[in-house]
Formats: sequence, structure tokens, C-alpha cells
Amino acid sequence: MTFEFNEKGNEHLNNMKDGFIDFVAGSVGGMALVYVGQPLDTVKVKMQTFPTMYKGMVNCFLKTLKTDGIIRGLYAGTMPAVVANVAENSVLFAAYGGCQKVISNILGVKKVEDLTSIQNACAGFFAAFFSSLTLCPTELIKCKLQAMREVQSEMTQAVTSKQIGPWKLTNQILKEQGIKGLFNGLSSTIAREMPGYFFFFGGYEITRELLAQPNQHRDDIGWQKTMIAGAVGGTILWLVIFPADVVKSRIQVKNLKTPALVVLKDIVRNEGVGSLYNGLKPTLIRTIPATATLFVTYEYTKKCMHSLLD
Repeated sequence: MTFEFNEKGNEHLNNMKDGFIDFVAGSVGGMALVYVGQPLDTVKVKMQTFPTMYKGMVNCFLKTLKTDGIIRGLYAGTMPAVVANVAENSVLFAAYGGCQKVISNILGVKKVEDLTSIQNACAGFFAAFFSSLTLCPTELIKCKLQAMREVQSEMTQAVTSKQIGPWKLTNQILKEQGIKGLFNGLSSTIAREMPGYFFFFGGYEITRELLAQPNQHRDDIGWQKTMIAGAVGGTILWLVIFPADVVKSRIQVKNLKTPALVVLKDIVRNEGVGSLYNGLKPTLIRTIPATATLFVTYEYTKKCMHSLLD
């Protein structure tokens, strides 16, 4: 009886340690992703929300750079983006590890490392529900800050230099709309994240398997191949979820109360199907280095922490 109790206690401690490592590794990866990809993420949000204001990716990038500069323009919303990505990726990877363990227990797989790529994709699908709850408020603030000049221009018919920071904007939303206001766009965020992360983790794991040498485990393929697998996973993610991301950006930036499906239909009817892919080019250009950085940072932070704590 004592032996059984000790075994269960050790298993519980190991699960807590693994969850903590996934949480920290996801946080570090999320920070790295933001600083690599933020300028093109800003361009993406502007093109999604105001498709007629810019002639294309380069035009949007140069206008933003000329009007607001690097820090207030291309890196607008960086702090909430860091918070958003640390919150999302720490919860995402911690939940991913937990969902992997639940799936392995249900299916009778002895080790998480032995799960198939599709089983890992399913773990990513369920993990994304939990990360959506932390992502939505911070993503909302980020998007509003990124497109603030365009919103003011549309409202006043003249570009204004008035800028507010993330904390003031958060307080303003809370004062005007309450806590509920911070979760505007939650349903479209969940609709984007859950299927997206099925393909994200699925694409990542399948690519790692394909890049592994015969008799080599996918965890041992090296940092270069890990970056390639991360870039593939990120590219597949955005190709799948981009229309849902356009809808989410419109809802959050313009503070729409219309259901996501109605917004989607309105965009298609009034602007054409092509508008659902406005901003896709800068997104894909950003995704390759950003998600490659995310995964290699996550995997090697995880390995480093395991070697220190084991």
C-alpha cells in the first residue's frame, strides 16, 4: 500500500514538473515569436481591418513606418502582444502536454513520446480551447492598438496623432463595457484556434517524422530541422485559419456586436471572397521565421530545464 502511494505521489510530482516546464518553455517561445514577427503582424491586422486603405503589403509597411515610425508604428501593441503570446503559448503548451497525457492514458499508450502525429494533433486541438480564454483579451488590446490610427482616421476623416497605451485602453474598455468587453470576439477566437492548432501541431509532428533519419526519434533531429518543422506547422496553421482571423480582427478592432458568421457573410457579399485573405502574404512571410523560432526555443528550453531538474 505504501509503495503504491509513493508511486502515485511521484507520478503526481512528475506531472506537475512536466506541466511547469511546458509552461515556462511556452512562455520563452512566445516572447521570441513576438519580437521576430511583430512588424508584419501589425501590417496583417491593418490590411485585414481596412482593406481599401492600402495598396498592398509593402505600401502598408512603408506608410506605417513613415507615419508612426518603428516603435509606435510597426511595433505598436508589442507589450500586449508579448503578454498575449506568453499567456497563449504558456497555457497552450502546458495544456498540450496535459492533453497528450490524457490521450495517452485513454488509448493505453505508455509514453507521450509514442503518440502518433494525428494523436498529437488532437491534443493540440483540445489544448487550444484553454489558450483561447487567455489569448482573447490580450489579442483584442493588441489589435486595437495596431489599427488605432486607421480607426481614428475613419471616424474623424482626418488622421490624428492621438495615441493611448495598452493599460489606458484596457481601463477604457472596462469602464465602457465591463469585463465582457475584453472578451469581444471570443467565439471567433475559439473557432480559429481549435481547428488551427490541430493542423499546427499535426503539421509540426508529421514534418519532424519525415525529417528524422531511419531509427532516429523525432525529438533528436537537431535545431535546424526543428525550425523547418515549426515553419511548416505555422504555415499550415495560417492557411487554414486565415478567414476566421480576418473576422476576429474586424470584430475586435471595430468593436462589432454582430455574430462571427454574419460578419463573414457580410465580408464575402460586400467585398468578395478575396477579402478573407487580405494580409495573408505578410502573415506567411512573418510565420516562417516566427514559428521556427517559437518551436526551436520551446524544444531547447524544455530540454535544458529537464536536464537541470531531472
